[in-house]
Amino acid sequence: MKTLQISFFSCLILFIGMSCTSCQQETITQKFKKLNWLIGKWERTNAKAGQSGYETWSAISDTKLTGQGVTLAGNETVFVEQLELSIKDNEIFYIVSVTGEPKPVYFKMTSIEKDSFVCENPEHDFPKKIAYKRNGNKIKAIISGDGKSVAYDFEKVESR
Repeated sequence: MKTLQISFFSCLILFIGMSCTSCQQETITQKFKKLNWLIGKWERTNAKAGQSGYETWSAISDTKLTGQGVTLAGNETVFVEQLELSIKDNEIFYIVSVTGEPKPVYFKMTSIEKDSFVCENPEHDFPKKIAYKRNGNKIKAIISGDGKSVAYDFEKVESR
């Protein structure tokens, strides 16, 4: 009888553990859905004189958005970065890949609300923090670290 009780108890613990893992995945997936407002094309409204820029974001799956940030000087592309928001190891990451850099940089999401999120990587040189805040059809994105910050203002020009 003890063997049966131990087996039943072991199965119960295993079932509870699997249920909790499933609950965590639902929670992180639900959090990720809060980012869907980012999907579309966002034109930069505070670029330097002679420059313009934009970000585009698309949904690849329920747990992955991909984007691209572009800066133009006239009609010439002067900077491009590949962007990604995705779930890895039960965490949400903002991943940036820049031409000429050997590896992408991962910023772990530290805060997420209905209209905003913050991602951080204290080990990175600059930025250490990336924050987005939406207000209607406008976004303010701020990159910061070590006492410096740069604000990027965007207005939505296209939904995807």
